[in-house]
Amino acid sequence: MAGQFELKTQMYFSAAHHLLNYDGACENQHGHNWLVEVFVRGETLDKSNILIDYKILKKELKSALDYLDHEDINELPEFKGISPSSEILAKYIYGKMKERIAITSKVSVWETPTSCASYSE
Repeated sequence: MAGQFELKTQMYFSAAHHLLNYDGACENQHGHNWLVEVFVRGETLDKSNILIDYKILKKELKSALDYLDHEDINELPEFKGISPSSEILAKYIYGKMKERIAITSKVSVWETPTSCASYSE
């Protein structure tokens, strides 16, 4: 198997949420300045020797995050009745990015500078 290249970009969005079926302070509505990291992997570079243009990667991530930004995530149709944890947000954003950029390999969602959840397939 040939080696692979991996790129990462990151972006912030701000939103509120609360956890369902949780016994603790996080069951109350609260907000985060979420940091999202998107990773892409591939073996083949283009004629400029790049895997994907960072401009494209950032544009597609911004598009995915604009839907969540400054929202109460629990009120969005995709999250009605489910607990929108960092894990669920990582999976949701991964799905949106995979639709846009097939070589998306992982998404990490940071609630705080020391705590994140990642999703990959």
